[in-house]
Amino acid sequence: MMSAPAELRSVTDNAGKLGQGELYDHTVAIPPMPDYNGRILAYTATAVIIVTGVLQEVLPQWLLWMVAGAMIWPHLAHLLTRRTFLRRSARIRQKMLFFDCLIGGVFIGLLGLIAIPTVSVILMLMFSCLIVGGVRQWLFGTAIMSGSMVAAVAGTGTAASLDAPLLTSIVAILATGTYICVTAYYSHQQARALLLAKTQIQNQREQSIALSHKLSKYLSPQVWQSIFTGERDVRLETQRKKLAVFFSDIKGFTELSEEMEPEALTELLNHYFNEMSEVALKYGGTIDKFVGDSIMVFFGDPTSRGPREDAFSCVSMAIEMRKHMKIMRQKWRSQGIKTPLEIRMGISTGYTTVGNFGAENRMDYTIIGKEVNLASRLESLAEPGEILVSYETFSLIKDRIMCRDKGEITVKGFGRPVPIYEVVDFRRDMGPNRSFLEHEHSGFAMYLDSDKVTERERKAILCALEDAAERLRQEDDTE
Repeated sequence: MMSAPAELRSVTDNAGKLGQGELYDHTVAIPPMPDYNGRILAYTATAVIIVTGVLQEVLPQWLLWMVAGAMIWPHLAHLLTRRTFLRRSARIRQKMLFFDCLIGGVFIGLLGLIAIPTVSVILMLMFSCLIVGGVRQWLFGTAIMSGSMVAAVAGTGTAASLDAPLLTSIVAILATGTYICVTAYYSHQQARALLLAKTQIQNQREQSIALSHKLSKYLSPQVWQSIFTGERDVRLETQRKKLAVFFSDIKGFTELSEEMEPEALTELLNHYFNEMSEVALKYGGTIDKFVGDSIMVFFGDPTSRGPREDAFSCVSMAIEMRKHMKIMRQKWRSQGIKTPLEIRMGISTGYTTVGNFGAENRMDYTIIGKEVNLASRLESLAEPGEILVSYETFSLIKDRIMCRDKGEITVKGFGRPVPIYEVVDFRRDMGPNRSFLEHEHSGFAMYLDSDKVTERERKAILCALEDAAERLRQEDDTE
C-alpha cells in the first residue's frame, strides 16, 4: 500500500590509487530500508486493522479477502519492479507509490470511512509520500487517494461511520505508530550515515587536493592541469606538433662545482632553477626537465597560440632569463661566489613528436625529434650570455626581435648546413628610446627596466643612485 524511504545501501568514494596500492577507500554502510520491506510492513499493519475490525464486527467478513491481497501484493510489486521491464522505468518508486495510494483510497472507501482506521491508513500513505517524493508526491498521492476513495464510497454506497470499538482503534493506532516509528528510525539512520559519508567525502576531497598539489610539483603546470581537468588521458600516446624548443645551461658551473660544498651548490642550483622556472611559466612554457644545470622547455603543447606566437614567447623568455641572470649573478657575488656564471641558450622551431613515452605504469611527458637535437646543439655552441636560434625560429620572430647572422653549422641528422642567428634584443628596446639600461663591473652591477618601475620605486632608485654617485665623487676627490 505504501513505500518506505529511499533504498540507500552505501556511499563509496574511491578517490584513487597510487601505483599498485590503494590511496584510500572509505565505504559508509547505511542500514537499508528497501521498498520491499517497507511495503510488507505497511500492508501487514493494514491487514492487522482488517482482522481486528472483522473480529469486532466493525467490518464485514468479506473484507477478509483483502488480508490475502495485502500479504501477496508487496511480493508481486517487488517482482514487477525488479524482474520485468518496469525496472528500467524512471522514478518507478514514485509510480508504485501512486498505485499504493489508489489501493489505499479504495480500502478507505470500503471501510466506510471509520474514523481511526481511516486516519491510520491516510497517515501511513501521506508519511510515505512525503519521504519518497516530497510535497509534489504528497499532493499527487492525496489527489489519487481522494479520488479512489470517493469512487469506492459511491460505488458501494457505504455509509460513513465515525464510531469504532476501542480495541480496533487501539490496534489501528499501534499499527500505524509502529510503521511510522520503524520508517523514521531507518530514515534517521540513513541521515546519520549520509552525514558521515559527506564528512568522509569532504576529507577525501581535501586529501585529493593536497595530493594533487604535491604531484603537480613533478609535472609542468600545463600538463598537470590538462590531466586533472580531464582534457588529457594518462595513456601512451603521441602526436606530431610544431613546437619551439629551448635548451639552456650555465657556463662555468663545472668549475664552480669543484669549488663549492655539495650542500651550498645544491642550494644555488635550486635557487637558479626556481627563478628560471618562474620566468618560463610567465611566458607559458612547458618545463620538460632539469638535467644537471640544464633546463629544457618547449612552447606549443599542451596549449598553443600558433607557431609565430609560440616562437616569440620562447625567445622573449630567453631574453628575460639572460637579463635576470645578471641580477642573480650580483646576488651570488654578495654571497661570496666569485666565479662568473653565465647562461647560454639555444632555440629551435619545427615539428617534433610530443606526448607520453615509456611504459603503462611509468610514463614521461616529453618530446623527441631532430629539432630537439638542434636546440641542444645550438645551446652547446652558444657563447656565455648568448642566445642562438635556428633559421625557422628567426623567420618567425625577425619582425619583432633583432637578430645577427652567425653563419651555418653542420648538425647530425640534417642533410645540409643549418643557418643560425644570434638574438640581440627586442626591436622596441633598441636605440635611445629603449626601456632598459644595464651596466656591470667588479663591485658594481645595475639593471634598469624603466617600464616596470613604479613612481614610488622611481624615487627610491633615484635617491640610491644619487647617494652612490656622491660617494664615488667624494672618493675621487680624496684621491
